[in-house]
Amino acid sequence: MAWLKLAATLGRHPVFGDPGPLARASLAHPDVALLADLLPQNGDTYRPDLLTPQPGTDAQHRDLIDEQIAHIEAASQGDLETQVLTLTRTHWNRPLPTTARRIAESGKMQRHLANGLARFWRDTLAEGWPRLCSITQQDIAHRASAIATHGVGRMLESLHPDMTWAGDAITLAKPWDAEVDVTGRDLVLAPGVLNWPEAVIQVDTPGQFVFYYPAQRIGADRDRRSGRIAQVVGNARATLLADLETPRSTAELATRTGYAPGTVSYHLGALHRARLVTKTRDGRYVLYQRTAQAARLLEEARS
Repeated sequence: MAWLKLAATLGRHPVFGDPGPLARASLAHPDVALLADLLPQNGDTYRPDLLTPQPGTDAQHRDLIDEQIAHIEAASQGDLETQVLTLTRTHWNRPLPTTARRIAESGKMQRHLANGLARFWRDTLAEGWPRLCSITQQDIAHRASAIATHGVGRMLESLHPDMTWAGDAITLAKPWDAEVDVTGRDLVLAPGVLNWPEAVIQVDTPGQFVFYYPAQRIGADRDRRSGRIAQVVGNARATLLADLETPRSTAELATRTGYAPGTVSYHLGALHRARLVTKTRDGRYVLYQRTAQAARLLEEARS
């Protein structure tokens, strides 16, 4: 959702930079655009919690993104209307877009939101996901060690400069005032990478208390190749672009790169929507070739 907001608002990540043409091309899909309509803008102080379901407690779970997308689709109509129709009216400085309101009232918004998030993740982040997950896992290990060595209180105080722990209360500096009794709730700490360096608290959904804090060492680790997630996400697409100086067919690219033809076709479709490759028909074959924009991105990635 953080990456989607940057793409929708033409923003830049402090480390990873411009979300890039693949992310902006994905916004053309109506379900992805619907997600963007529900993000806070221009001083709005609320984002529907159903867009970011509380992470599960199984540390070994390998399909967390699929689980959370399923949670979005399974959200009750009552919860959706409360968050999308009522709380946005309370906390936003603008009315909910008419199209979003109509879809919310139809009872079909959950499916559209789940599909939009799955599509945006697949188009822009799936290839680089293992790298992002490794950063969060390293941070979790670091925090666990801090708890074992110094205690929970010291660890909580180290999560973010805007957060303080008084022994019986957490205070988070925000542009709005609120006091929430979270007695009996589990505090879920979720390290963030793409929302770095922001801190986000999620307490509006009953039973949930989630603090999304910036994972350690992101700003210090400016690996230029991993930073190119902002432009050409993942090795597969970069490999295809590097091999498309001359026009090639899907079958030829599959043979040359070792990827399955279906995988090549999927990535070429994403690159074409982002205008990083062109396609022309030559008899029975469709030939792909990288654009001048793609060539510039590759050159920047090498520099």
